[in-house]
Amino acid sequence: MTQQVPSTEPELAGVRNFRDVGGLPTVDGRRVRYGVLYRSGHLAHATAEDAAFLSSLGLHTIFDFRNAADQKLEGPDVELPGVRNVNLPLSDPADGAEFWKMVRDGDLDQLREILADGKAAARMVASYRMIIKERTAEHSRVLHALAEDSVPALMHCAAGKDRAGLSVAVTLLALGVEREAIVADYLESNAKHRRYKVHRSSTSASAYSPEVMELLSPLFDARAEYLSAAFETIEEAWGDVDTYLEQGLKVTPQTRERLRERLLD
Repeated sequence: MTQQVPSTEPELAGVRNFRDVGGLPTVDGRRVRYGVLYRSGHLAHATAEDAAFLSSLGLHTIFDFRNAADQKLEGPDVELPGVRNVNLPLSDPADGAEFWKMVRDGDLDQLREILADGKAAARMVASYRMIIKERTAEHSRVLHALAEDSVPALMHCAAGKDRAGLSVAVTLLALGVEREAIVADYLESNAKHRRYKVHRSSTSASAYSPEVMELLSPLFDARAEYLSAAFETIEEAWGDVDTYLEQGLKVTPQTRERLRERLLD
């Protein structure tokens, strides 16, 4: 079921931010196996060629962390024969709907009102903290599924950056991956060819002016401060990662060992 180390990253026409999480080092000298854990943006616009490539990976499960509002905007994932698709929304469908409508439709003054002076970055930090604290059941379900039978697996949200990024990070924490390696993988989402395309209703030049794009950038960037806020939340609420996994996510040492057997070389 596993692959050799990929020589080149695949060029997918309709799927952004796809990558294999394999190769990341653990604190005890092991590495994440290639061909068992992937991450990406949504699969709603996957071309036939993209779908053929994804089908070739031997995926067992796709974890889709989008909510109903995302799916209404982008569409459902392209179906891959024989692959289980598990939808685990990591944010309330109603939460932020008006906010994201403003991002798409708002004029410059409206965007300044909701995003300027650090408001956009603060919103992202608060969202990461909230997901860690309030979505323990979802993250528990993912880790138990991976430990039982759900690999190879692909995790995605809309951009493959925030909700998928946090879920991948939690999985990597459970595997004992080095913290610096987790952050480095997360920041890979900033590569130009991986970034989510900003959709604005107006096609006029002013809709994508430098000031507008600067106001929006904290929402579409992967920033180390966001992931750091998630890690800090774990430590503030549970004291350390082991307690977070055992008490917050109900992941026993035995389940962690099964995870490591499935996902590590």
